[in-house]
Amino acid sequence: MTTLLDPTAERTPAARPLSPRLRSLDGVTVGLLDISKPRGDVFLDRLEQLLAARGVDVRRYTKPTFAKPAPADLRRRIAEECGAVIEALAD
Repeated sequence: MTTLLDPTAERTPAARPLSPRLRSLDGVTVGLLDISKPRGDVFLDRLEQLLAARGVDVRRYTKPTFAKPAPADLRRRIAEECGAVIEALAD
């Protein structure tokens, strides 16, 4: 069993089921979301290289600031364009 903690300031946490795991990345576009923390792009650059070497279609996205949730239009765009997303943060 996996427990996810939501860091938002909700008094009553919303129940969110986990998305099913993908069996494979074959034919899946993977979005890499940089949340704009320092050096997150360094990690994502390397991850993009590794995924591309496996033939995975990768798209990059960047949040305007790490201090706020991604804008709705960015979240919508990622959902429309990608079958999986990896979000990275670093310091």
